[in-house]
Amino acid sequence: MIEAFIILLPLFGAVLIGLTGLFAPAFRSQKNLIGIIASAAVFIPFFILLSKFLGFDTGNIPQFTLWNWIESHTFQVKFAYRLDQLSLLMGMIVTGIGGLIHLYSIGYMHKDEGFYKYFAYLNLFIFAMNNLVMGDNLVVLFLGWEGVGVCSYLLIGFWYEKKAYSQAAVKAFVMNRIGDFAVLVALFMIFREVGSLNFVDIQQKGLSTDIVGWVALLLFIGATGKSAQIPLFTWLPDAMAGPTPVSALIHAATMVTAGIYLIAKMSFIYVLTPQVNLLIAGIGAVTAIFAASTAIAQNDIKKVLAYSTVSQLGFMFLALGAGAYTTAIFHVMTHAFFKACLFLGSGSVIHAMEHTHAVEDPQDIRTMGGLARYMPATRTTFWISTLAIAGIPPLAGFFSKDEILGKAFAAGHEHALYYFFWLIAIITALLTAFYMTRLAYLTFEGKPRFDAEHHPPHESPAIMTIPLWILAVLAIIGGFLGLPEGLHLPNWIGEHWLRPATHNIVHHTDMTVEIVLIAVSVLIGVFGVLYARNLYRSKGLEVDTQLDRSFGKFYKVWQRKYYIDELYESLFIEPYTRLSRGWLRWIEDNVIDGAVKAISKVIELFAEYTRRLQTGQVSNYALYMVLGMLIILSYLMFN
Repeated sequence: MIEAFIILLPLFGAVLIGLTGLFAPAFRSQKNLIGIIASAAVFIPFFILLSKFLGFDTGNIPQFTLWNWIESHTFQVKFAYRLDQLSLLMGMIVTGIGGLIHLYSIGYMHKDEGFYKYFAYLNLFIFAMNNLVMGDNLVVLFLGWEGVGVCSYLLIGFWYEKKAYSQAAVKAFVMNRIGDFAVLVALFMIFREVGSLNFVDIQQKGLSTDIVGWVALLLFIGATGKSAQIPLFTWLPDAMAGPTPVSALIHAATMVTAGIYLIAKMSFIYVLTPQVNLLIAGIGAVTAIFAASTAIAQNDIKKVLAYSTVSQLGFMFLALGAGAYTTAIFHVMTHAFFKACLFLGSGSVIHAMEHTHAVEDPQDIRTMGGLARYMPATRTTFWISTLAIAGIPPLAGFFSKDEILGKAFAAGHEHALYYFFWLIAIITALLTAFYMTRLAYLTFEGKPRFDAEHHPPHESPAIMTIPLWILAVLAIIGGFLGLPEGLHLPNWIGEHWLRPATHNIVHHTDMTVEIVLIAVSVLIGVFGVLYARNLYRSKGLEVDTQLDRSFGKFYKVWQRKYYIDELYESLFIEPYTRLSRGWLRWIEDNVIDGAVKAISKVIELFAEYTRRLQTGQVSNYALYMVLGMLIILSYLMFN
């Protein structure tokens, strides 16, 4: 049963590296060996999945069970896994991108004292994500769902010595628990209705109209937490506190895609809930433009990419809300290619800036510029991925983003609000092209804004640049797997691969309309890139000053991220803190401590009276024995 290695190898790698490093300190210095073990524990599952993909037979979908976990009269749970088309594709994304991030991390984290712990956590993360995307029932999926939450806490707060980093980890963990509670309630409702949590049983038996809408809504709430949608999105930008490869893993291939996967996996219930679908599309569209406008005013290279991720996830939710589940997964795949490349590229830049000792903040793009001369490989791959996310053809991002826009517009035939969501998405696409070009230009082009003469930066080693080139190539060619269906071109990923595993809601559009939509999409992307390039090439950082003057208070709002953190602070955190210090402290002092003191007082009084029975006189004790015997005999005689 070779498929079991897909699940067990990352777990084995995590346990082996973690325990050996814990109990054998000498092992911690063997960093190359640790990197090889950890990377092999992810790459081997990828190649197993690839072999299953190449020999896939729709009539014989691979399934395997590791062991029975819970066995009772009414409830059975097995650690069972099913590699259908959706799980197989997601598994290859997780292990393929995850393996490249492992490889990159060997160079990036080489000097870190917690090297062995870092790779143990990474392997554990992949193990949890594999359970999530390959589980044959909702219980195994939920265990993986919770597992990636725990691993993200460990990795975001990896440098826990810094208070801000540990606070970011706690924030991510707590905000995800809100969504996780909604998922748990949905699982209880499904089990009460169906009597099983296996995907096949749920699909075959179906849910009644009384609860299907509630289940769909609760699962969506869970997805908003894991995939960082309004209102549960603020943890994701703060997750930049972790090492940069962790940001790439969370943002590109694993955790944030979990919500998209869950809704696509349960698409058979969402086809029955048009009102929930409308809500999903609306939240996705609003989140997309909200995050894109925020990204324009950020100066931290990782924060810009973080808000970019939130925005792109909004696009995916827009596709889900339009019933285009295969399109959402297609964008998950292309986004994994170029966003992983962008994050790892930013890590390469930060790595170089840290070693120049020329700037105080190695992540501030205002202190960069001119890096193209020193880091040609990073610059080239970063620009390729920037153009991909901007939607420039024929790069991967163009095909998946265009398909989302097309599906959203086509859904407008069913409900006019989708036309409004499409318009929001078009504006977001323009903003994306603008702020991503700004990011790339201020980082790599123009003149250096640091002391390059005395502290010249250098290109990263090959172990870090090779993953960048692989991801850049995938960002170039990945989109050809999903050519536009409306032009009667072969859309392999949507029409042939994912369609049997999902339940798309089909909306038809005339070919003429399709061509116009594609043309608008291309023009928006090209205009945004060229406009930003011309502005920043001629004026540099002065453009940001002009934007500040032109947009005034709006620009300040974007810089402060719409004051959402401050709003949550005043609505939830401060009241809870005051309650804890006031009323809850009174409860602790008077009720809890009072109850403990009362119990001790009762025992003290009881002891005070009962000790008087101990007189030390044998005659008294004999009397007590006789009385006791009389009571026992009376009970036996009269009962």
